[in-house]
Amino acid sequence: MQKVNEISTPGSNKDPSEFVDAFSSINERPVDDISLEFFYKPHTITLLAVSIASVIYSAFVRDESSIQENIWSGICCVVFFFLIISVLTFPNGPFTRPHPAVWRIVFGLSVLYLLALLFLLFQSYSTVYEIMYWIDPNLRNFHIDMDKEYAVNCSDISFAKVWSHVDVFAWGHFLGWMFKAILFRHAGLLWAISIMWEITEIAFAHLLPNFLECWWDSVILDVLICNGFGIWCGLKICKVLEMREYKWVSIRDISSTTGKIKRAILQFTPVHWAPVRWLDPTCTYMRFFALSQLVVFWQISELNTFFLKHIFEMPPSHPLVIARLCLVGVIVAPSVRQYYIYVTDPNCKRVGTQCWVYGAIMVTESMLCIKNGKELFGQAQVCNVVIWLVIQILVSIGCVYGVVVYHWYFKPSKHNVPGSPKKTD
Repeated sequence: MQKVNEISTPGSNKDPSEFVDAFSSINERPVDDISLEFFYKPHTITLLAVSIASVIYSAFVRDESSIQENIWSGICCVVFFFLIISVLTFPNGPFTRPHPAVWRIVFGLSVLYLLALLFLLFQSYSTVYEIMYWIDPNLRNFHIDMDKEYAVNCSDISFAKVWSHVDVFAWGHFLGWMFKAILFRHAGLLWAISIMWEITEIAFAHLLPNFLECWWDSVILDVLICNGFGIWCGLKICKVLEMREYKWVSIRDISSTTGKIKRAILQFTPVHWAPVRWLDPTCTYMRFFALSQLVVFWQISELNTFFLKHIFEMPPSHPLVIARLCLVGVIVAPSVRQYYIYVTDPNCKRVGTQCWVYGAIMVTESMLCIKNGKELFGQAQVCNVVIWLVIQILVSIGCVYGVVVYHWYFKPSKHNVPGSPKKTD
């Protein structure tokens, strides 16, 4: 970063081409990449002028007769300007496609979400409800049916009954695990998380009735079909992208219109696809425990999703629930990558900012659930929770250790071939 600071110092006589080279080396991508153009073209003044003009037009022309519309407009304006500042000032994430500015906006949204959670954490349960009712008045008419029975007549198995469970949630399971496979890119860890989640559902079924499932729904539909097929498809996509040959050409060097359009579409694909090696036979104990910790934290993050919509009584298809899932999905991608770099790169001394913010979000969501769900958690069976926590720790450590043993004995690599140099972590 010293080189960049020298180049960007006012009055510096550095060659502008060095400015491009500096960002190229930092982001590890070709100089002629589309995503680099934002950094050395004077878009900041134009962006400021357009932003101010838009706000002035909205503030003086719009109808101000509705207080609720005025508040919504003010909130949207604050979010809009905060995201503009995010694009201009926040650090780049680990990804550069389709554009670093996109991931700066994602980071800005994650900061806004964290600030909103912290604000709600200091409000009473009734105040939080009133805020939600103000956002969507229809929530007043929705209440979770605690008397509904789940996992009944499990011995009555028929094709029609099994097929009736293949609904939008089953497709959600499949797509979700395919996305997780693309993030983690390790079959052993993915299967461990998948199986442990079923254990989590059993442990907390006395608090969340919808966690009750028939054995064939849990084992066959969830673990083997939806989760398993999603993991397989995700790893296959990773394998294809890893084997692909990446040769990027600047869009300015393409003469045909079809070629330019194709190159613009390819801007939404990775610059390169480096193989992921979470564990190897020479990994240190710190990496071992860091990965075990990641497996446990993933379960807590998943639990937050169900407790939030249960405690604050929102239907699964509510826009707030869907928006949170989408936001967490895009936040998790750079967070996992930054955590991977922190765990595997000996030169990385601290975790990335996006990963840090996501960790804070996960903890704040858990505290929000515990604070506002005192009545629910008062019914918790402490024995179940303790056993669940012990199983999570033992299974995560056992899984990670098993993966290390597998790499050492059954999957020879350059790290354990005699005469090959040893990699230090």
